[in-house]
Amino acid sequence: MNPHLARRRLLITKPLIFIACLLPLVWLCGLAWQGQLGANPVETLSHRTGDWSLRFLLLTLTITPARRLTGWNRLQQFRRMLGLFAFFYVGLHFAIYLVFDQFFDWPAIVADVVKRPYLTVGFAAFLLLIPLAITSTYRMMKRLGRNWQRLHRLVYPIAVLGVLHYAWQVKADLSGPLLYGGVLAMLLGYRLWGRGLGFQRR
Repeated sequence: MNPHLARRRLLITKPLIFIACLLPLVWLCGLAWQGQLGANPVETLSHRTGDWSLRFLLLTLTITPARRLTGWNRLQQFRRMLGLFAFFYVGLHFAIYLVFDQFFDWPAIVADVVKRPYLTVGFAAFLLLIPLAITSTYRMMKRLGRNWQRLHRLVYPIAVLGVLHYAWQVKADLSGPLLYGGVLAMLLGYRLWGRGLGFQRR
């Protein structure tokens, strides 16, 4: 493909994907504006932002398998954006809990995180995401070298913690956690299979 044409397509595609990633937030703001968040608006906002956090996290993990299976290497150019949006929605998810649920009551928050396992793993996932977001720039990639890749492998245990956070929070309907867990299991299985092939080639 002509490199100039490829660059033009990228200049068009990236803003479109960026806008698409913001649509869940726009949708939630629209529901809030119209008063359609249900009987418990805080719970609705918390659940929806949590759902989108997991979706963007799994989309980020899907990029590499999709690139290898399709041969479309340009997919890799969108991985960083999707990862940062995963962190963005996780941040919103935590902010809703911090502001609207606990009203900045730090002793209550600490006690809650320690007492409830689903909050413990969720908070751990959020903390682990912070260094990944900070080191997502190209400058940090160059500075860290191979350590950058080792650090960003944390995204896999983070995704596991995210699914556990969701599963332990749900009381009755486990269809959502099972769906996300199944997708994550396939992605982890593909990664292990790819590593096995790599060892065989060596």
